[in-house]
Amino acid sequence: MEGSVRCPANYVPLSPISFLERAALVYGDRTSVVHSSVAYTWRETRGRCLRLASALARLGVSRGDVVTVLAPNIPAMYELQFGVPMAGAILCTLNTRHDSAMVSVLLKHCEPKVMFVDHHLLDVVQGAFKLLSAEKVKLPLLVMISESTGCSSAASANMEYESLLMMASPQFEIKWPADECDPISLNYTSGTTSRPKGVIYSHRGAYLNAIATILLNDMTAMPVYLWTVPMFHCNGWCLTWGMAAQGGTNICVRNISAKAIFDNIAQHKVTHMGGAPTVLNMIVNASIADQKPLPGRINVMTGAAPPPPNVLFKMEELGFHVTHSYGLTETYGPGTVCTWKPEWNLLPAEERARLKSRQGLQHLGLEEVDVKDPVTMKSVPADAKTIGEVMFRGNTIMCGYYKDMSATNEAMAGGWFRSGDLGVRHADGYIQLKDRSKDIIISGGENISTIEVESVLFSHPAVLEAAVVGRPDEHWGETPCAFVKLKEGSSANAEDIIKFCRARLPHYMAPRTVVFEDLPKTSTGKLQKFVLREKVKAMEKSLFKISGSKL
Repeated sequence: MEGSVRCPANYVPLSPISFLERAALVYGDRTSVVHSSVAYTWRETRGRCLRLASALARLGVSRGDVVTVLAPNIPAMYELQFGVPMAGAILCTLNTRHDSAMVSVLLKHCEPKVMFVDHHLLDVVQGAFKLLSAEKVKLPLLVMISESTGCSSAASANMEYESLLMMASPQFEIKWPADECDPISLNYTSGTTSRPKGVIYSHRGAYLNAIATILLNDMTAMPVYLWTVPMFHCNGWCLTWGMAAQGGTNICVRNISAKAIFDNIAQHKVTHMGGAPTVLNMIVNASIADQKPLPGRINVMTGAAPPPPNVLFKMEELGFHVTHSYGLTETYGPGTVCTWKPEWNLLPAEERARLKSRQGLQHLGLEEVDVKDPVTMKSVPADAKTIGEVMFRGNTIMCGYYKDMSATNEAMAGGWFRSGDLGVRHADGYIQLKDRSKDIIISGGENISTIEVESVLFSHPAVLEAAVVGRPDEHWGETPCAFVKLKEGSSANAEDIIKFCRARLPHYMAPRTVVFEDLPKTSTGKLQKFVLREKVKAMEKSLFKISGSKL
């Protein structure tokens, strides 16, 4: 339009770095980060992040270089979320449960200039470096994060985080992105099914998803956030940046337990937290000795896996307000939200929990979510029955997979990001997941949603955790096999579990095999069903199985 211009006065590339700049001005004297006896203000956090950026520049890090970190939820991990982008570099946070072999694969793939490691995880990185050296791969510079400066003899062989900051300048000139679509971080997918892929986040996407996540969490100014979500996972669901936008207080916890959660809530008057359903399950099954009265309303965002309605019901009983979000690494973490409607408050508690367990619709930062036929790309009818693939499009979809254009093109074919998740759409438009496409069980020509079977298993009074996978069957093709962990002090046998399920499900959906053991999970709370699928392939026929060949 005539008279319209685009210039520095009306256009600046979006970047979450700006959140920290504003926080230091508006909330400068407010507490930003707390960990044990350590506490910083927002002014101090900005100064430390600038020193970190300055130190990286002195180490030779320049625009577009990758910087990796292997660390739990500690202050240094939070500072790296800002300090690395301030240096113009790309932050790559690695899963703290990875072993040396996996870390070496990821380091070889992303080729970092510098790597930071928590001193508790130093052995893992040293093992990875040995593997890389054997392949004659160039190693990154290693910086160790200690509990305090010079506290470990291992620090003498490596650079040390606090010492590095002390020698750096707080007057560093921030290297803002030239283009808001420049990469800000590289996040590897959880690797639950295959070799992880590197998902590229942009400054623009990070900015938008951070704001969207604040909104769907009901975060007003100065929230107190308990970090029960790993910061390495989707940059803490983008709340590492979002907390700065609202001048909140980050409560860092190295190791998560029910006692640690209740203790920190009571001590710091926590207002918000998040976690996978496994974290919620930990809370609702906490011993009376570990539980403490809540200081007020605590908003909890859950995601990473569909939460069983029974767990949501128990969280509500304890006084937690749960918001259900859904997304993938490729959607910067949260992509949808099950927005609550006031009229639902009049419904029975069980019905409220069932409604809340749905995945809902796109948040304000995303353009659209749909359930489509992956071949025709037509939307499935909103009948809550017709299954299709969940697909996304919008500004908070990844830029692509690092060094893997074919996988990028495949994932974005047809102008939508294809999640690989199967779901239905309800009459009110809300979507509900039924399964991962690879997890759906086809038994005698019938599709069985493992999520539905698991929800029933979670409602059994003796069951603490449950997962269902398909077990090969000569007659039916596959039959459901349940892996169950019982609550401490509870007892149940396989026949009890199967009888319980058959009373609540069509017989063909009920498990025909039950195995009692601990369940393998990623550190983000996702069940590693590929591990369980390998186990069922190797099962002996001596495992409990309902007699007879007909369901």
